[in-house]
This record gives sequence, C-alpha cells and structure tokens, in this order.
Amino acid sequence: MRSSKVNRETKETKINVSLNLDGSGLATINTKIGFFDHMLNTLAKHSGMDLDVNCDGDIHVDTHHSVEDTGIVLGEAFNNALSDKTGINRYASFTMCMDDALVMCAIDLCGRAYYESNCHFDTPKCGDFETEVTDEFFRSFADNAKMNLHFVILRGNNAHHIIEAMFKALAKCIRDAVKINKDIKGSLTTKGVI
Repeated sequence: MRSSKVNRETKETKINVSLNLDGSGLATINTKIGFFDHMLNTLAKHSGMDLDVNCDGDIHVDTHHSVEDTGIVLGEAFNNALSDKTGINRYASFTMCMDDALVMCAIDLCGRAYYESNCHFDTPKCGDFETEVTDEFFRSFADNAKMNLHFVILRGNNAHHIIEAMFKALAKCIRDAVKINKDIKGSLTTKGVI
C-alpha cells in the first residue's frame, strides 16, 4: 500500500497525519477549525485517499498556523506515499462546479514545487476559517508534495462554494494523477526519474 505517517511539532502546532493513497475516502479529521475539517473530509472523500489528521494549534491567535502547517505535513505525507512514482498517470486536470462557483485545477506530480492561483475573497471568514489562509494551505501542500498545482477561479461569488470547489477539484486531480497505469513503463518522464 502507498501510505505514510508524518508527525510535526513546533511551538505553534502539533500535527499528526496518516495517509493511504489507495484507500476508499475514509477520514478522521480534527483540526478544531470546523470549516477546515469539512474541507479535509471533502478532499479525502473525493480523492479516494484514507486520511487521518489531528492538529493542536494556536487557534486562540487565528487559524493561520494550523492551516498552513497542516498543508506542510499533509504534503510531506503525500509525497512520501507516492514513493518513486513508477507507473502513475502523473498529470491531471479537472473543472469543478458548485452552484455559483466554477473552478479549474491542474496538477503535475513532477517532483518540483510550484503553486499559482487567482483566488481572492471579499468575505473574510467561512465559519472560523479565515479565507485568506486558503492560499497558504494549498501553497504549503504543493511545496511539500513537490507538485505543480494551479487553480483558476473562473467564476463565483460565495466564498464557501469557491473554496469547496477548489478542494473537490484538487481531490479529483489527485485521484486521476496517482492512479497506476499499466501502459506506463517506469516513470512518465524522459529523464528516467520523476
């Protein structure tokens, strides 16, 4: 099984993540940030990954450290679980609609970190989740997963819908990109290794 466990402790957060790429979308999430828990459950369900996340963070300050650091640990666990990436599809893109929101996501599991998004929110919070940390999560995840991750927000007014569409679109991309393709011999690269 392609799985990984990562623990990280700082003066701001203590995070434990367990991830199985070949799961069935089961999740146990506890970040103490309701909306973020909802998004991580969504990520697990729609990607097919089994995911356990526990985060004790300084949410008396705000949600920034907990969200960003969860992205770091989740990205590291994801990269570890991929191992040498032999036979994976590597690339994926998906356009997700959710009511007023329409979001395009594209990923490349290339071993190089890059993140780009045009997301911007007029609404400061979804529940207790500060919307401006959305970029921080995805950037931290992409950096530590060593992937290229791009979002294009095509339309949308409701911050909840836009952010959830981002998580779902990423989940669908992950599901497709990590699949083992029997037609791919070795790694899908001219360099010989991803």
